[in-house]
Amino acid sequence: MNWRSNFDIIKHAMIMGRGLIIHLAGHARVYNSVINPSLAHDNFLLIFNMLEFARINHLKKLIFSSSREVYGNSTEPMHAEDDANIKNCESPYTASKIAAEAMIWAHHRCYGTDFIIFRFSNVYGMYDNSDRLIPQFIRQAARGENLTIFGKDKLMDFTYINDTVEGIIKGIEKFDSSKNSVFNIAAGKGISISYVAELIKSKLNSNSEIIFKENKTGEVVKYIADISKAKSILNYEPMTSIEKGISEAVAWYTSNSYIKDGLTK
Repeated sequence: MNWRSNFDIIKHAMIMGRGLIIHLAGHARVYNSVINPSLAHDNFLLIFNMLEFARINHLKKLIFSSSREVYGNSTEPMHAEDDANIKNCESPYTASKIAAEAMIWAHHRCYGTDFIIFRFSNVYGMYDNSDRLIPQFIRQAARGENLTIFGKDKLMDFTYINDTVEGIIKGIEKFDSSKNSVFNIAAGKGISISYVAELIKSKLNSNSEIIFKENKTGEVVKYIADISKAKSILNYEPMTSIEKGISEAVAWYTSNSYIKDGLTK
C-alpha cells in the first residue's frame, strides 16, 4: 500500500471541521496476519497516516479501535486495561494494535492529540459477511457443513454489535471527561466457542457436526473483559446476552436476500 495514496484516501474520506476522528478501520483477522504479516503493516500505516492527518490539520480528538488481543495469553482469563503487556504479543496483528496505541500516546504527548482507545472483543451481529467466526458458522450450519473450532477449551468475550456501538456513542458523548484513557468494551462474560456453535446449530435446526482442532498460531485462547472501568466512567452497560445476540444475528442473516442466497451455496 503506497503511503501517499493511503494518506490521500484518509484526507478525502474525512469530514473537515468536526474535530473528532473515529478510527475503526483495519485488517481484523488475527490468523491472516500470521500468514501474511504485511496486513499488520497496513494496520500500523493506517493509524500513522490518520495521526499525521490529524496533526497537520490541527484535529485534536481521536477515538481508536484496539483489540483484546493486546492482552495475549496469560494465566488469568480476565483482564483489566492495565494488564496489556508487550511480552504477551501473540501475532503480527497484536503487534499492530500495540504499536498503534503507542503511537497514539506519542502524538498525545508531542502534539496534544486527545484520545480514547477502545479495546473491542469478538464483535458480531448484523452486516458482517466476512469469514469471521460467527458469520462463518452461520453459513456453514445453514449448509449442514462441519463447524471447526480451533482450540477445544477456547473461551471468548463476544460483544453484540449494538453494545459495541453504544460504547462508541458513550465515548463520543463523554469524550472531554474521559479522554486519554483506555476502555474494554465487551460483554464482560466468557463464552465457550462450542456453546456458540451449538446455539447457531439450534437456531438453524442444523445437523452440522462440531469438529475440534488444535489452536492456531497467534490466537488468544481465553479472554474475559473486565468492563468495570467503562461502566464506572462511561456508564457503559452491555444489554445483549449471547443467546439473544445469536438469535438476532441468525434472523438478520436469514432474512436479507444478499446474505440468504449465500447461505445454501
